[in-house]
This record gives sequence, structure tokens and C-alpha cells, in this order.
Amino acid sequence: MDSTKKTAVITGASRGIGKACALGLAELGYHCILISRSLELLEEVAQQIHRNGGESSLFAVDLTKESELLECIQKIKQHYSAIDVLVNNAGMYIGGNLQMETDDFRLQMELNLMANFNLLKEVVPIMKAQKSGYIFNIASRAGKIGFSNSGAYSASKFGLVGLSESLYRELAEFGIFVTAICPGWVATEMADTAGSPLANDEMIQPEDIYKTMKFLLELAPNTRIKEIIIEARESIS
Repeated sequence: MDSTKKTAVITGASRGIGKACALGLAELGYHCILISRSLELLEEVAQQIHRNGGESSLFAVDLTKESELLECIQKIKQHYSAIDVLVNNAGMYIGGNLQMETDDFRLQMELNLMANFNLLKEVVPIMKAQKSGYIFNIASRAGKIGFSNSGAYSASKFGLVGLSESLYRELAEFGIFVTAICPGWVATEMADTAGSPLANDEMIQPEDIYKTMKFLLELAPNTRIKEIIIEARESIS
């Protein structure tokens, strides 16, 4: 790897929003550190990045297992002197509210909130030391509005939005940017699982989440955006 290249860590990078962000950031010249549970799918993303002239590294990790996450971060620290961008994107959707199984509620909180917390604990000190960095927390419109039959998912995303806003204020003095991106229905497998009422072409496209990041990365150094809510036109009411 070229040591002068900037690095971007992307979780949930094997498909959907994470994949789109990985491909886009690689085109911008970032060495993309791809994290997901599926090594096979990560390899497909890496091959696409390399065909486009980019660079990447792969880590197959179950982010709900703290020991695996910490081991992954230690390896990243050994091989890369800086982390310029962190995309906290890994997440899952299990529908339900008080009627759902406690284990399902806990699992959703572990991946959608606790895994992000654990990753931030490891990455933020690196960014503080280098006095720079951009953290994108991929939350959800469900992190701003609680929807029926999605209480557990909303709780996890409300938590991520709150954590993100706190860090936005706390880390500004260290030259670190933090933005929560809160999209509505995005054309991904998760949207199908959640029962989106919209057709794929009516939803937000994963590439639009990357384009939003690109816009934020190109803003003047003194311009700060705490959060962005993105909606599909057909779902606005």
C-alpha cells in the first residue's frame, strides 16, 4: 500500500450502502479497509475496486463479537498509520416492538449501536492523535421518527443519532468531523426485509448515500454538518 494514501474504514462493506461507499471512496483515492461478516462478498467488492484501479484490504468480522472487533482494529493499527474516514454502516433490521423476543432486541442493539460504540472507542483516539478525520454514522430516518412495529430498530438508531451528536460536539476541537446520515427507504436487501412499500426505483439509491458523503468531504474545513435526513419523494407525507 502507498503510505501517502488516505484510508477509509467501512463496515457492512459487502453490499448495499457499504459497498456503494467503498466503491466511491476508492475512486476518490482512499485505500478502503472493508469489514463485513462475509469474506466471499467482500472479495467481490475488492475485485471491483481493483478493476477500477483502487486499493483495499479485507477483514471478515462479526462485529457483535467484541473480541473479533478488537482483534481486527489491532491489525489495522499495525498496518496503517492513520484512519482518515470511518463509515459506521453495519446494521440489521428485525421488525417488532414489545412482542419481539428479548434476544432479537438485544442482537439489534449489539450490531446497530454497541458495535459502532466499540469501533468508535478504538478509532477516535487514532483520529485525535492525528488531529483529523471524518466519522459518518449511518443511522436512519427511523432514528428520528419512531415507526410502528419497528421499536427495537428505532431504539438502536435513535441511540446512534444521540451518540453521533454528542461526538459531533465533543470532537470538533480535535479537527474531527462527525455526521449522522439518516436515510429513509434505501434500495437494499434490508429494505426488502423491512417490507418497503416502494419499488426499487422509487427508493433512495445506495450511491446517493456515497454522493452525500463526497459532498460533505469536499466542504470547507470550518463547515460542519451534524446530521442529514434523506427521504425518498414517494414516502414523504
